[in-house]
Amino acid sequence: MYKCFFKRVIDFCVALVALMVLALPLALVTLWLHFANKGAGAFFLQERPGKDGKIFKIVKFKTMTDERDAEGNLLPDGQRLTRVGRFVRSTSIDELPQLWNVLVGDMALIGPRPLLVKYLPLYSKEQARRHEVRPGISGWAQCHGRNSLSWTEKFKLDVWYVDHCTLATDLKIIFITIKKVFVRDGISQEGNATMEAFNGNN
Repeated sequence: MYKCFFKRVIDFCVALVALMVLALPLALVTLWLHFANKGAGAFFLQERPGKDGKIFKIVKFKTMTDERDAEGNLLPDGQRLTRVGRFVRSTSIDELPQLWNVLVGDMALIGPRPLLVKYLPLYSKEQARRHEVRPGISGWAQCHGRNSLSWTEKFKLDVWYVDHCTLATDLKIIFITIKKVFVRDGISQEGNATMEAFNGNN
């Protein structure tokens, strides 16, 4: 009952209240990033697969500029990441706009992290089960050393969550996530050099 009904109700209510409470801070961060990103905008939107593989656009704060080299290619991430962006990432503030994705039903507060669309055909049948639930802002794999795990290990943790999705599990993940944010432990985003791309074999 929780997984099929109450989880979504709780997610909606929490996301709604959080967006209302954080409206002013979010507006200030948006303005801050607008200037820090040198005209590149304050938000990052990218297509990601959600529940049952349905594609949606994830919303995050943008932490890098769009600066390019003489040939028109984007500069390396390290060169485009601003000082403001580094702070926003290290404190996980960049994840807060995903509360909108939770509110409209694309995501949940807790669930497997939404990965890239190009990975969809690379999953095994078992790994693809991670899409049986809505993706989350945080998840079981993120609580167990995300950057130190192989893709295979992460997918096993994602599938474990699908089979053990309860209120108690979600509360435990929320507690661990808050703890990690405060100590700034294991905070990273997709696309960073801290994790190699998934190729179906790793």
